[in-house]
Amino acid sequence: MLVVTLSARSPDEAAASYGFTAEQADMLAQLLDERHAAMWQSVLYGVTGGSGDIVELAASQIGNVGGQPYWSWYGFSGRVEWCACFVSWCANECGYIIEAGAVPKFAACSAGVQWFKSAGLWRDRGYEPQPGDMVFFDWGGDGGADHVGIVESCDGSTVHTIEGNTSDSCARRSYRVGSASILGYGTPLN
Repeated sequence: MLVVTLSARSPDEAAASYGFTAEQADMLAQLLDERHAAMWQSVLYGVTGGSGDIVELAASQIGNVGGQPYWSWYGFSGRVEWCACFVSWCANECGYIIEAGAVPKFAACSAGVQWFKSAGLWRDRGYEPQPGDMVFFDWGGDGGADHVGIVESCDGSTVHTIEGNTSDSCARRSYRVGSASILGYGTPLN
């Protein structure tokens, strides 16, 4: 019987574990430079030209009322709070769940937050988000995630989103960057 154990390591931890020489550590640092982010998106996630695919798909769903395609795709037999189902459905349709494993399939906002945090892909509310980031909201100010949407754009002061289950429909919304209603961001493609 073969048993495989996977564990996450930072690049520095992996380099130390494998005994990288100074030259190898320098090459690793060069590969991880931000200049190569687009290349890594393409290699690891099959995403080219940024994360516009998920934004374009989410925008095509604006006007859906009731969320039936999203919660039924997830496996629910009746209507549920469906904001996370919508985000997961969009990610799945873009291949970010099945092919890439870049986004989790989640129906509870708290599960999405936990996954992004454990994957090291979480940014707090002060972060200036990029198109395709997942924005998590804390309506009650209790530190828990109550809602999630997809960032469409950010102009430096306002975050523009596309959300499912906002007044029981898919719609655009806008928030001030750093708003107390924003818990933080999952950043799978940046």
